[in-house]
Amino acid sequence: MSAGDFTLFERDGVLAGPVRRPVNVSRDAAGSIHDDSTAQTLGFRGGTVAGNIHFEQFPPLMLARFGEGWRRRGGLSLYFLNATTDGEPVQAYVGPSAEVAPGVNRAPAWMETPEGVRVCEGTAWAGGPDAASELRQRVARQRPAEDLRILKASRVGDAVTDVPSRLDGETSLRRLEGVTEALAEYRDAALFGELVAAPAVAIDALRVVEGPLFRTDRDYVGMFGAIELEFLDGPIFLDHDYRADGRVLALGESPKTEVAWYESTLRDAADDRPVARLVMMSRLLKASSPLWS
Repeated sequence: MSAGDFTLFERDGVLAGPVRRPVNVSRDAAGSIHDDSTAQTLGFRGGTVAGNIHFEQFPPLMLARFGEGWRRRGGLSLYFLNATTDGEPVQAYVGPSAEVAPGVNRAPAWMETPEGVRVCEGTAWAGGPDAASELRQRVARQRPAEDLRILKASRVGDAVTDVPSRLDGETSLRRLEGVTEALAEYRDAALFGELVAAPAVAIDALRVVEGPLFRTDRDYVGMFGAIELEFLDGPIFLDHDYRADGRVLALGESPKTEVAWYESTLRDAADDRPVARLVMMSRLLKASSPLWS
């Protein structure tokens, strides 16, 4: 079957997108997890492809599974399991959907390498909110941290409001050169009245709360551990004024990381209408911080 210019494959009710080779668009960001030298120092094979880049392979699958309603009131919730590096082949999948609440349909979603290594896994849905999405369940299971050093000034429940957010069209359009699934609405404003933001860019509109929300101590290297993007009244547009509210949902730790979960809600600046919601989990690598040396 086809979704726009993208050929999708179906077997036993599972839809698969084409194999793609996502580009590490942040590979020149020295000192980040996307920089080969920094990543290798921290035990990775090379600079990692950001999780929000992997999001960009899913919209054709979402539209094929759920229809246009996914853009308006749908979501995708992914937990990242294995990092990939620049140009490594990956393939996105979505399974059969089932009704989980009146009018709300949910399906499993995941991404794998050709060898079957799972890059991420989670849930997708359309029709309204899904309180039992992959990340909502994981937030509920997060054990409280006992020893936070990088995040020691942060507290669960910390919140910020009315953070201005606007996606610059010129910058975002340049970013499209590396998008694996460049849907028509990313370049043709006539389709929705304004240019629609590709997923990685749309996620950035909600991430504006991170700076004022988290007070971190000294330098560290972080990476995305999980991302959930939900449209409440989407899509998200370029060159459009929004405001964002953020709240810390949970703080945790593992032997190698400190963990920060937060939620962000994006509102239209003109009418205060909620447009989208983000649940994000970031891993702060202990080995990158002098506080853990």
